[in-house]
Amino acid sequence: MNTKAFLILLALFALATPMMAADGSTTNWVAITSGFSMAIASGLCGLAQAKAVAASAEGMARNPGASASIRFALILGLALIESLALYTLVIVFIKVV
Repeated sequence: MNTKAFLILLALFALATPMMAADGSTTNWVAITSGFSMAIASGLCGLAQAKAVAASAEGMARNPGASASIRFALILGLALIESLALYTLVIVFIKVV
């Protein structure tokens, strides 16, 4: 793509942005996107927690002598993973309400 065509497309996008924003719709995009963000955060937290529990169970099975330290690291990791969903929930409540 040559530079002239790129600059023309860039100018069209820049000029079209205010036109799209001035349609007067009353859609509450914050509420809609906060629902999506909470769903994504919860899903990723669930996947991360499942992977952490599976890895710690495998680690305890391979080395039963280190199960106390693995359990501590697991609980700490699960708390940090869960904090992602809790922080997202707090931000959703602040923005939507």
